[in-house]
Amino acid sequence: MLKHFKPIFSYSRLLSILGVSSLLLCSLQSSAQSSTSHSPYSQFGLGQMREDLLPQTRAMGGLSTGVRYVGGLPSLNIANPASYSAFTRTILDAGLYGNVTQLEKNGAKDNTADFAFSHITIGIPLAKAGGLSFGLMPFSDVGYNSSAIRQFENVNYQSSLVGEGGVNKAYFGYGVSPIKGLSIGANVGFLFGNLYDKAMIEFPYGADYYNTVQTDTRRIRGASIDYGAQYFKALGNKMNFTIGYSGSLNNQISNKTTRMVTLTQTDQSSDGEQVAIDTSAFNVIRDGKLNLPMKHNVGFTFSKGVNWMVGADFKYADWSDFQTRDGEQKLGKNIGVAVGGQFKPDATSLKYWNVIDYRLGFRYNKSHISVDNHRLTDMAVTVGLGLPLSETNFGRTFSSVNISAEFGQQGTLQHNLIRERYMNINLGFTINDAWFLRRSYD
Repeated sequence: MLKHFKPIFSYSRLLSILGVSSLLLCSLQSSAQSSTSHSPYSQFGLGQMREDLLPQTRAMGGLSTGVRYVGGLPSLNIANPASYSAFTRTILDAGLYGNVTQLEKNGAKDNTADFAFSHITIGIPLAKAGGLSFGLMPFSDVGYNSSAIRQFENVNYQSSLVGEGGVNKAYFGYGVSPIKGLSIGANVGFLFGNLYDKAMIEFPYGADYYNTVQTDTRRIRGASIDYGAQYFKALGNKMNFTIGYSGSLNNQISNKTTRMVTLTQTDQSSDGEQVAIDTSAFNVIRDGKLNLPMKHNVGFTFSKGVNWMVGADFKYADWSDFQTRDGEQKLGKNIGVAVGGQFKPDATSLKYWNVIDYRLGFRYNKSHISVDNHRLTDMAVTVGLGLPLSETNFGRTFSSVNISAEFGQQGTLQHNLIRERYMNINLGFTINDAWFLRRSYD
């Protein structure tokens, strides 16, 4: 039916966008020095965790463990690799991420915004042998900035704490259905990136004091293994039920932390830029292993063909064995719930807005982070759209643009904490294409 609609993007243009996106993503992620996080709470652990979610599932509150099909088509659901066995077409998905954050404490407010390329993923069907997937996406982000005016020998100076950087995840996964109705799968990921924590002291120009920057660089490298299972059953009258489990054990990764102390001075010819004039110290302060959290997720979905789907996820992650930095409060357990779903008004309609997938969800997390013995909570309402593009290649190619928005809050104004309100926007371009069909004639 979609052949009656004028496409938002032509197929060739969409491929061009995906190609450029992947190149830019690889170049941007390789530096790992910028961050899309603006959360003061990203200074704890490995920063703000991004999760293995694409816009399709983020729009439903992060519903993922029991998700196998989205909008009637097999879904590239990285959060549960058991879903890979449902692939019937090659799936290519790439996207953008952006956020707007408002921080508030004691009546003072600060607003920030940022965007970046978020992911490039591919899923390939292997017929009865299952399906495989590989790609690159963010794993965590660090991005915080705080400052205060202090005094030394009657001279005012600015003391600042700044964090930036991120950890990325390249993964390869495989899923298979060994018996009818049951699917299992696993992802093997490689984590890499640098996290920077800077403590800076800056004196006024002409105060006859050198400025000082202490930079702790955490170099993160290592492998992770995630796994999952799904049981799916047709209930009749186009009704389907899927229940899933996904998790990971305490994967160990390496953490080499170096500390460099640099003396700087203000360059008045470059708008106050700090220019390094001497390195007073450089040494390794930690070289060991980090335990990633043990995770267990359980979820289910009910669906009726391409018309609608609803479900819920229950998530658990134990950060108790994660080795925090000296002086940091020990991390705890993250317990969360997500509910959501989607519906399509009329898949046979000639009106475009009737064949759009409308998505809605809610999530609530009791965080693993505590500040001054007060445990943080994170909650959000999520919405999204799945915008189909016109079918091409004689109906063998189904493409869509997926948009999600999360309106959430982390922290509180009570207990002298910072309240963080945010809006996260995710935009994804998805192509479902029959790449590997054998021609019946030449």
